[in-house]
Amino acid sequence: MLQIKPILAALKRHKAGTILIAMQIALTLAIVCNALFIIQQRVDRLSRPTGMDENNVLAIQNRWVSVDGKDTAPLIKADVQALRQTPGVQDAFATNSFPLRGGGWSTGVNLVPKNEGKSTAQTTLYFVDDHALAVYGAQLIAGRNFTADEVITADPKDIKSTAQVIVTKALADKLYPKGDALGKQLYLGGKDIPPSTIIGIVARLQVPWNGTWSDNFNDNAMLLPVQLTSNYTIYLIRAKPGQLADVVNSAPAALLKTSRMRVISGDRAVRTYEQVRGDAYKNDRGMAILMGVICVILLAITAAGIVGLTSFWVGQRRKQIGVRRALGATKRDILSYFLTENLMIGVAGVVIGVGLAIGMNLWMVSQFEMARLSIVYVVVGVVALLLLGQAAVLAPAMRAAKVPPVEATRSV
Repeated sequence: MLQIKPILAALKRHKAGTILIAMQIALTLAIVCNALFIIQQRVDRLSRPTGMDENNVLAIQNRWVSVDGKDTAPLIKADVQALRQTPGVQDAFATNSFPLRGGGWSTGVNLVPKNEGKSTAQTTLYFVDDHALAVYGAQLIAGRNFTADEVITADPKDIKSTAQVIVTKALADKLYPKGDALGKQLYLGGKDIPPSTIIGIVARLQVPWNGTWSDNFNDNAMLLPVQLTSNYTIYLIRAKPGQLADVVNSAPAALLKTSRMRVISGDRAVRTYEQVRGDAYKNDRGMAILMGVICVILLAITAAGIVGLTSFWVGQRRKQIGVRRALGATKRDILSYFLTENLMIGVAGVVIGVGLAIGMNLWMVSQFEMARLSIVYVVVGVVALLLLGQAAVLAPAMRAAKVPPVEATRSV
């Protein structure tokens, strides 16, 4: 049976190389564990559902010029009517924002007036009309939609609350955990602001942001039946199946035909929802790819280091290996020696690496508000690094096992 003491003695004679490989393994483990954790978080973020039927949806950002914001109500009404009559358009409405847009309204929601208690939940506010659910493709799971006569017109500075609201299930459950939110009231302001009644609940509708700061209320959304009078308006359009490409061109043209006192230009002015999602998650996708490349490079460098060092040691020990072969050691014994030696270095490296991985994650938690590293990633990283090390040392170890006993008689 292979003895550990001779291996330890050999490693002591090669302290520099041993320490170098062990530290390389430790650093690789620390970085790879955290990188894989970051990749997993980014992939989860990329796959989060918006609650919309994203197919055939188009967003147009419109800014009025030389028009007072308070005078835009009839212009917006004319725009929406023109869009709904455009060939290929199934429905359309005007809003302040939509899921993954990147900007919008956020506020606290209460079960009592704000100045009587702390906010119960955080939410985004979408100002919509009775056509919004159809354009979103959102699933109404309880209650009803707004009616046309419930939609009011208001200046953004004047709107405080509305008599009726529709909320997402996540927000409803946060406010009323017993599942009885429908028909109940909530407050968006102080004691002088009247409460709003929940008349409908949709299954899901994501907030406009996708940063870590909004993760705690990612699915908390509220729809208010308000047409805002503002110089800036977003038109959300649902095209008929298979006609989105035509609507991308015809919808802006229909708006310009209605009035040219507007600006519709820039990379984000006219976007399909596929483009909206791509823009929203561009940084997350880039980060995931970058972390993946870093993992591959680090693992390749670590494997190359193990191969190079073991090959160097085999070259130095050829006479010693030959002596062992002459004394009766089999090829399997020589192979086992180098595999065990490398395993011992690897175990020392991963033990240090586990501490580094946890420490690095704790630092990122404090500095960048990241989640705590799951122990699963540490375990997977340890196993992967040890297997990689054994695979990397296999080729030079097999060359060592092929050294003939006659090497013992050669001078060095």
